[in-house]
Amino acid sequence: MVDKPAGRTSHQVVAAARAEHGLRAGHAGTLDPFATGLLVVLLGQATRLQRYVLNLPKTYEATARLGWRSSTGDPEGVLTETGRIPARVALPSGRIVQRVPLTSAVRVGGERLYRSAHRGEEGPERPRREVEIYRAELLDQDPERGLARFEIEASAGTYIRTLVEELDDAYCVALRRTAVGHLKLADAGDRLRPVEDLVSHLPERALSAAEARKVVHGIRLAAPDDTVGEGPISLTADGRLLAIATACEGELRTQVVLA
Repeated sequence: MVDKPAGRTSHQVVAAARAEHGLRAGHAGTLDPFATGLLVVLLGQATRLQRYVLNLPKTYEATARLGWRSSTGDPEGVLTETGRIPARVALPSGRIVQRVPLTSAVRVGGERLYRSAHRGEEGPERPRREVEIYRAELLDQDPERGLARFEIEASAGTYIRTLVEELDDAYCVALRRTAVGHLKLADAGDRLRPVEDLVSHLPERALSAAEARKVVHGIRLAAPDDTVGEGPISLTADGRLLAIATACEGELRTQVVLA
């Protein structure tokens, strides 16, 4: 896990990790270049577990600059001072519908939206998506500087800069991700963490040596009677992550098996 600095893309951070360790690398959720904070970098076989981390809720500290507008919703756009300070400095919560920013990497008509933005074009109609804001708390406000700082916990896929624009004359001047689900920025650093940490939020079933051999050889195990639903389950042997499976029709069907 990396504390990404401002000015670097998520791709650059992943490329550096790939070069340093000589392993396949990826990440579990992009951060914009201006944003800082927790970037979960996956190495080697951990890249196969990306799907179990991508959809976790994210927590951010976001600073809004009031009385200004940005063409991109962040410091990298064209800035315009309006001087209009929102009467109520509060962000929405609950389920909301957002329009995907023109500067996002979402593909529309086979092309990423940011490419048309870089060409200065209006671009295609931007898709809308429903997201959930679990909480959006005002931490502090500096009226003299026109700044307001929030802590926001939101579902995966939420555009925080777009959320800040809900204040009307405001844009996101600083953004720091502090958590991805159970993974915390405070734990980021140079030390490589065990792959088990990535999926510690999943229900776990410890396997016997005989069961572990079956899983490795593609033999399905019977699902425990107390298995609830069909969500993913981590299968471990001697504390080591062996596979991710789902319970279906009385069986544990593996989705990923780690060597």
